[in-house]
Amino acid sequence: MSTTRVSALLRAPRAAVYRALTDPAMIGRWRFPDGMTSTVEPQEDGGFRVTLTYEVPDARGKTTAHSDTYRARFTRLVPDELVVEVDEFETTDPRLAGEMTMTLTLRAHERGTELLAVHEGVPDGVAPEDNELGWRMALDRLAALVEGGPTPG
Repeated sequence: MSTTRVSALLRAPRAAVYRALTDPAMIGRWRFPDGMTSTVEPQEDGGFRVTLTYEVPDARGKTTAHSDTYRARFTRLVPDELVVEVDEFETTDPRLAGEMTMTLTLRAHERGTELLAVHEGVPDGVAPEDNELGWRMALDRLAALVEGGPTPG
């Protein structure tokens, strides 16, 4: 298992960033890498289910031939400061099994909000460099969403 750490400076207030991190409808608009689309389904237990679908036909998914699906739940929320989320892929591959924890910390910055994302327990079946690249792409989308600019990709 590995850990990924990425950060971003977002030119938006912490409240706007926090909302984008916790509102399932907003999560579906930014939390995916280039070359994929995202569908987020709220669950009755308060969590949500995310399906990332590859746009190219020859990509290999973790859940189905062309998609990665995971279930997510928030385990700790401190408004405008902290989001802790636990995710688990829907998969039969033991190299992708197990819970992952994402800790997203927000700090005030003179130009907006500093975000630090720590993704722990990333399964061995996910290359650390791929996970980091995916996070960077997603954070570019998040920046565009909360800053009001055009969405990348």
